[in-house]
Formats: sequence, structure tokens, C-alpha cells
Amino acid sequence: MPEMQFVLAVLVSFAFVYFSVPYVQKLAIKTGFVDMPNQRKIHKNPIPLLGGLSIYVGFVVTAAIFTHRAPEFWGITTGGLLIFLIGIVDDFYKTRHKEFPAWPKFLVQLIAASILPMFDISIQGINIPFAHPSFVIFPIWLKYVTTVIWVVGITNMMNFLDGVDGLAAGIAGISATTLFFIAVVKGHTAMAMLSIILIGSALGFLRHNFHPARIFMGDAGATFLGYVLASIAVDGAFKSATLVSVAIPVLALGVPIMDAFYVMFRRVRENRPIYVADKGHTFHHLMSSGLSQKQTVTFLYLLGICFSLVAIVILIVGQK
Repeated sequence: MPEMQFVLAVLVSFAFVYFSVPYVQKLAIKTGFVDMPNQRKIHKNPIPLLGGLSIYVGFVVTAAIFTHRAPEFWGITTGGLLIFLIGIVDDFYKTRHKEFPAWPKFLVQLIAASILPMFDISIQGINIPFAHPSFVIFPIWLKYVTTVIWVVGITNMMNFLDGVDGLAAGIAGISATTLFFIAVVKGHTAMAMLSIILIGSALGFLRHNFHPARIFMGDAGATFLGYVLASIAVDGAFKSATLVSVAIPVLALGVPIMDAFYVMFRRVRENRPIYVADKGHTFHHLMSSGLSQKQTVTFLYLLGICFSLVAIVILIVGQK
């Protein structure tokens, strides 16, 4: 039964990530793959920065077991491998107190996002109420452009959010849960399975990453989570949306989108590059107002849940 497969998949992915993290921690410490504190970061002691390895391997192995026959699996894991590898390179530079250039990361992200339409994961068009015909099919170039913009955008937005213990993993779990319900309602079994596997992977890592964090996911983990979430949203919720239901995947990923737009607006207003990290994110401002790390993360979890509930309500109303 599909229900039992969903339960088994989330348990397998959770267990794989949860039990592999201690071994990855030891490997990171042994190889010096640790995140050193600086004036921009919150933590005070060196923290292993290889957690993305557990998330990536746990997700891919579990997805291979349960969805290897689905073409979506091959598209997401192929592009996801590129995202993970360039993220590891970026993290390695950080451990050596160096900055990896932004353009190679952006180029690889473009390539990874461009892979998805080859496996029929793309925004096909949009339903316009009262129009004739009501469903407008995008030309091939527009399918590629809209898909790439969405996927690259969400990939980086999730990475922006990875600045407080447990925040990115928890928000990824909340967003993946929303996308799971959307995929189930729409009858997209493969996307529902990939969503629930991502839930297990995120929660398995969260157990080690919640404050005080014992390991970080790094850019490799955060961008991989963002890439998979964006890909699932395209195929499970965004593929042929109405003007109203476009809000559903946007709300499902509401917290990283909100934070990213706030940060970009502020940096543009201050005439600073949008890709240069600082301490001006939503979570930084919440903590500077007096909230602790746990209180900040809890507040943003609740905000993410609110966004997700609104997305589900819109979905249910739209099905009637």
C-alpha cells in the first residue's frame, strides 16, 4: 500500500541520516573540515561542516530504493549531485579561510536547473480563468527560463536561511511536508515519495543540528535541500498552476522567500552586492531584538507552518 511505503520511506531516510551523522562528524574533525567562528557568525567554537554529506547520501540512497523507476528521480538526483559537489568545494574553501568565487557556483546551479526539463520537470504553462483557451502552454524556451529562475532562486534562498542552528533543516522539513500533501492531493506519487524522503532526511539531521548544533550542513546541504524542494514544487505543485494557485508553492517555501527578498531589498538599498553575506537576515534581527536562538528558530518555524497552512487551504478550496 502507498501509505505503508510512505511511512517506511520516511523512517529509512531519517534513520540513515540520523545514524550516519556521528561518523561524518568524526571524518570532518579528522580532515579539518570545520567551520571556524568569525565576526559574522554566531557560533563561538569550530563546528564540523560536512553535514550535507549525510543529507545528500541519505536522500539519494532512500530515493533510489523507493523511486528509482521514476524519471523525476534521475533528473533531481543528477542535478542534485552537481549542486552538492559545488557546495562541498565552497565549504572546503571556507574551512581554509578562503572565499570561493560566486560565478562558478551560479554557473553550476544554472546547469543543474537546466537538467530538470530534460526529465519533464518544468513549468508547463498557466491556467488563466475566463480566457479561451484557459490553459496557456509555454513555448519550450519559456518552460526552461521559468523553471531555471525558480529552481536557482529557491536553491540560494534556502542557503541564505542557513545561519542559525536548526533553521534551514526545520524549515525544509516544514516545506517538504506541505509539498507532500500537495503532491498527494494532485496524485503525483513520485513527488509525494520524494517529499516524504526529504522530510526524513531533514529531521534526521535536525536532531544533531538543533541548538546547540554539533554539526552544520554547510552550503552543500543547504543548497541541496533548496534544489530538491524547488524541483518537487515544480513537478508537484507548480507545473500547470492557475493564477491563484501559483501562490501555493510560493507559500510552501514562504520563509526562505520572505527572508531572501528582505535581504536583497536591504542590500540593494544600501548599494551593496546581494551575494556578499552579512548579519542582516531576518533571524539576525530577531536575535538582536532580544530573542534567543531557540526562540528565533521557533518563531520562524511557526511562521513557516502558517504559510504552509494557507497554501493547503488554497489547494483544498481550489480542488472544489
